[in-house]
Amino acid sequence: MAKKKPAGQIATVEEIERSIHVIRGQRVMLDSDLARLYGVPTKRLNEQVARNCDRFPDDFAHQLTAQEVTNLMSQFATSSLGHGGRRKRPWVFTEQGVAMLSSVLRSPTAVRVNVEIMRTFVRLRRLMATPGELVEQITKLAETVQLHDHDIKVISQVLRQMIEQPAKPRKSIGFHSPREAPANTASK
Repeated sequence: MAKKKPAGQIATVEEIERSIHVIRGQRVMLDSDLARLYGVPTKRLNEQVARNCDRFPDDFAHQLTAQEVTNLMSQFATSSLGHGGRRKRPWVFTEQGVAMLSSVLRSPTAVRVNVEIMRTFVRLRRLMATPGELVEQITKLAETVQLHDHDIKVISQVLRQMIEQPAKPRKSIGFHSPREAPANTASK
């Protein structure tokens, strides 16, 4: 059963984004996540969907297969079906299915949350639809990395030179008088 949200508090954009998953190549939301966001028990949300099944064709909502449920459980580290957890396979709702939920869940909270969910789906679609901006940002990042790469190479060379031991001074060849020897060696 989904936990209820405090009265009057709606979901944040980050909370909604974390609730959107890609299953069968579509962005969907789990019934339990939607119930939590709407502040209703998952069982009640699914009851409303069952009562209005003609509003939720397969491209709006569908139940996950056993394999998809297993994949989700391993991905999110949820409890196994034998030790608590869900007894029925969850339903997932596409963007259109979430929009249709607003017609069967009529509470003011459900309406406000639904608006936020729709805005989040639109925002995600815009992010995916503007590859030009993304390419531009990646190009700028690559240029910055190249500049830093050159700087790092220069710093590395300077450090290597500092670490290398200086060459030992050569001993001078020839005869030196005892008084001149220290002065000559110091000047050379």
